[in-house]
Amino acid sequence: MELWFSECHAPDVKHSLRVTQHLYSKRSEFQQIDIFETPEFGRVLALDGSVMLTERDEFIYDEMITHVPMSVHPQVRDVLVIGAGDGGVVKELTRYDTVERIDLVEMDGQVIEACRAFLPENACKLDDDRVHITFDNALRYIRRCTDRYDLIIVDSTDPFGPSEGYFTREFYGICYNALREDGIMVNQQGSPFYKHDAEAMQRSHKRIVNTFPISRVYQAHIPTYAAGYWLFGFASKKYHPIEDFDPETWKARHLSTKYYTTKLHRGAFYLPAYLERMLEEVER
Repeated sequence: MELWFSECHAPDVKHSLRVTQHLYSKRSEFQQIDIFETPEFGRVLALDGSVMLTERDEFIYDEMITHVPMSVHPQVRDVLVIGAGDGGVVKELTRYDTVERIDLVEMDGQVIEACRAFLPENACKLDDDRVHITFDNALRYIRRCTDRYDLIIVDSTDPFGPSEGYFTREFYGICYNALREDGIMVNQQGSPFYKHDAEAMQRSHKRIVNTFPISRVYQAHIPTYAAGYWLFGFASKKYHPIEDFDPETWKARHLSTKYYTTKLHRGAFYLPAYLERMLEEVER
């Protein structure tokens, strides 16, 4: 008998992966955590039945949410990462020797424990000396921060359930206060394809536009996420993601990537017509 894991992307759409082994299953205080072995995508982390990452395509998400802001801001020293308990974003950040401190705020310690055991390639830099892990609600944590960070990366789950509070006007305002005068915030904005996701994306973008003077959306192709099409938000107090982008400085770092390039950086901000119209609706 074959075992399949199916994730509901929309009321009439499911995405399924054949599973060879169910490696981990635990109900934490906050959510159901599962890790599967699959023949096509390697190990898969799912929270409450939704795919968070796969070994096959996690590099796309982690590179795009990290290298885009890091190639725009000229001097990132202090970074706050919200969520990302799997360690993938932290791993990308530790590749920059200019980064002095990475504060990782993860609500669910069981996620980190599971990823250390079953996704060690992702979690391998969580013990870096620059990484400081706090198990707390990010809203409560950030309220205590003012003018502290150069970059905030919000790597939360979708805006439903435990992470719903990370997509509110209040949350974005608190992030704004926690950033220094030239700080950048980047967050995952979901998919614009299915109606439910598109409406959540529009709500989030509207709140960010009303909080930050510079706000743009960029895109990536991630096969295991809804519709294979994913968005990120770039919000800044000072830097524009294209006008202040310095490709030569980033290239001089000689970082090897599998998805991100400086050419792709520019192209990621050129959006399809239907998405531009959706964003313009809420920007007005």
